[in-house]
Amino acid sequence: MKNKVNVIGCGLAGAEATYQLSKRGILVELYEMKPTKFSPAHTNPNFAEVVCSNSFKSDELSTASGCLKAEMRELDSLILKCAEKAKVPAGSALAVDRNKFSEIVTNEIKNLKGVTIHNEEVKTIDTTNLTIIATGPLTSDALSSEIAKLLGSESLHFYDASAPVVDAETIDMTKVFKDARYGKGESDYINCPMNKDEYYAFVDALTSAERVELHEFEKAEIFEGCMPVEVMASRGRESLRFGTLRPVGFRYENGERPYAVVQLRKESTENELYNLVGFQTNLKFGEQKRVFSMIPALKNADFVKYGVMHRNSYICAPKHLNFDFSLKKNENIYIAGQLSGVEGYMESTASGLVAGIALANKIHGKSLDILPKTTIIGAITNYICTASSENFQPMNANFGILPALDVIIKDKSQRKLAYSERAIQDIKKYKEQNLC
Repeated sequence: MKNKVNVIGCGLAGAEATYQLSKRGILVELYEMKPTKFSPAHTNPNFAEVVCSNSFKSDELSTASGCLKAEMRELDSLILKCAEKAKVPAGSALAVDRNKFSEIVTNEIKNLKGVTIHNEEVKTIDTTNLTIIATGPLTSDALSSEIAKLLGSESLHFYDASAPVVDAETIDMTKVFKDARYGKGESDYINCPMNKDEYYAFVDALTSAERVELHEFEKAEIFEGCMPVEVMASRGRESLRFGTLRPVGFRYENGERPYAVVQLRKESTENELYNLVGFQTNLKFGEQKRVFSMIPALKNADFVKYGVMHRNSYICAPKHLNFDFSLKKNENIYIAGQLSGVEGYMESTASGLVAGIALANKIHGKSLDILPKTTIIGAITNYICTASSENFQPMNANFGILPALDVIIKDKSQRKLAYSERAIQDIKKYKEQNLC
């Protein structure tokens, strides 16, 4: 097998994959179209440009994002080491000076042994070469077209319109009912009823809530393709009752019909996560928490993932990805970063880390076990590879995708720490047994 890999894209995932390959003696041909060409959202000519927030989220082990970083440190993440050097005060979060961070990553990559950098746009994919594609949510039109041809015309999504996801343990089950609409089929949904006063208070809060401002290049096609719930609500106070929250087909035991019904659909195979059906939204995250918690059954719910609506190219991972991020159709090709179906800075970085390690092991003829599902990295990988392909949405780090602990811990903070402690122990074992 060739001791050379093409890495396309040098954002967070591409930079991480390049480092993991280089440190294991693999030659890398690294392709980054900047500064020859920029996407609509990029302006910095350096690698690993942080476009949105400069925060990589919490570093505390009581959070899933903190647990993820601890796992990545165990696996020697270059991006995390660079982030520490560019760190700015942000309480318990890891935040960076974005320009300094990009400069540090760029210098590290340029000084890696066996890495040749090409500043050019890749428009075609040679499937006979070992390749990691990590071009991010704003993959160029030409390469997007190539990926779509490789996977199938309907396998690449260009706009991410997703609904919030809640932890099943935090739903108030005394305020829900399980029933199929008109009694037909299985009762696969959790139904959250609202009375008249609750409904109108919710609609008023929803229509007045603060929204995220979209880039100009995002606006038209996103709203044509999928209407946000707040836009639908703004068309009339009754509009949701004839759409997303329609109560028809449901009856209480006394024969009365709920005034409105929010439906929750199973998000994962183990029933620990549910998404709010039809709640694609462009509200700011804090507003989502405030407004959606007005739904009686979700008053104290933990939102493990908030809804987003933005330009985001990603593949349908359950159809196309193996657990090492290689394609089922062609195992020479790997997809990493947000293009793979993970969501978030560190999640994208982790996918590049796994892809780089997996490909290095393959070249060296060393088998690689699937990452334990008890780790955040392993759980995210498992999720994107096994989720429903019909309703697939990108996933970020959260404790809700981890298997239950062996013991019941009622205290919430202690339970989260126990998840992290187990994950770190298991990633250490994995490292000892698998990494070359």
